[in-house]
Amino acid sequence: MTFFRRTTPALVLLLAACGGQAPQETGAGGAAPVSYVVVKQDTITLTTELPGRTSPYESSDVRPQVNGLIVARLFTEGDMVHQGQPLYRIDPAPYEASVASARAALAKAQAAIASNEALARRYGELVKINAIARQDFENALTTAAQARADVAAQQAALHSAQIDLARTTVRAPISGRIGRSLFTTGALVSASQSSALTTIQRLAPIYVDIQQSSADLLKLRQQILAGKIARDGNAKVQLILEDGSTYAPLGALRFADVTVDQTTGSQVIRALFPNPDGLLMPGMFVRARLVEGTQQNAMLVPQRAVGRDERGNPTVMVVGTDNKVEVRPLQSGRTSGSDWVVTAGLRPGDKVIVEGGMMLRPGMPVTPQPWNPNAPQGQGAANPSSQAPSSQVKQH
Repeated sequence: MTFFRRTTPALVLLLAACGGQAPQETGAGGAAPVSYVVVKQDTITLTTELPGRTSPYESSDVRPQVNGLIVARLFTEGDMVHQGQPLYRIDPAPYEASVASARAALAKAQAAIASNEALARRYGELVKINAIARQDFENALTTAAQARADVAAQQAALHSAQIDLARTTVRAPISGRIGRSLFTTGALVSASQSSALTTIQRLAPIYVDIQQSSADLLKLRQQILAGKIARDGNAKVQLILEDGSTYAPLGALRFADVTVDQTTGSQVIRALFPNPDGLLMPGMFVRARLVEGTQQNAMLVPQRAVGRDERGNPTVMVVGTDNKVEVRPLQSGRTSGSDWVVTAGLRPGDKVIVEGGMMLRPGMPVTPQPWNPNAPQGQGAANPSSQAPSSQVKQH
């Protein structure tokens, strides 16, 4: 059973009390004028608009790797910095002393190795003529080997001290825009601290993390596997900013997360956008218009032509045989622009009534004419209420 708007008896009585009659619902010959569109099959591009947030392409928290006092800050907050650029200088004095100590220890070990190796060579000649015990010769060889090992250990200690000394100059790990400094000159920092000195973010290009329902994504994948939708591997993404404007550069899809968020039931889809002017900043709320694929032989019906029955199911009125009204239930799972994508309920060539169907009932005759979508709303077809005589209008 389909629900339609009708003229109530109370309205008829009110009109009669005013000395008039109910407006005529039909045109000439008892047929109401209506506008219609002819259903056609076409290939359409399926798009969806989803919420998302921007995130940096690269982000790095700058932390100290040695202990000490900050003696200088070498950058301006908010500037662009380059990888390897000095950012902070930590007091190097204790690390310079460590380097000097390690260098002296290495020299001592190198001096000891010379005498031990010379002794081992002399014992080698004497043991050949049995002038010394073989045990003494072997002890000399062991001592020489230990001296060489000491030299290697001291070389490693010197290298470690030089690394720590170099780390007293804190450098940028990546190129990007640097944030505010959380530590000032004179602050004591340590290699084990959890707080970052500052943060560097690379914003060109920039990521947009889009949230999509896992149920919708599953349905889309099933339709792709069934061959109902063809997926474009080079699909682009259009971005709509917080103020409603459209971001000019198009983005490209990178990947969809392999897990579903248990609290929201959604998956993250990541897109990459160029950001040459730095207009996009991390954390901005945006909406992304994604091209999901193309659908062959799709039928579109204007949304304004679709009504609902008493159960809430979508229906349309069509111009049937002998120009009489028929009601068709529809199956439609999504929209495309201002149209519904119809999957069942209509056939190519059906004439769907777009305007003039407010007072129609199944079986009523109509006078159909093609709908003009460019006409002002309500003028795509003759308005039945406008057919009332002028005398009736004046009585109201």
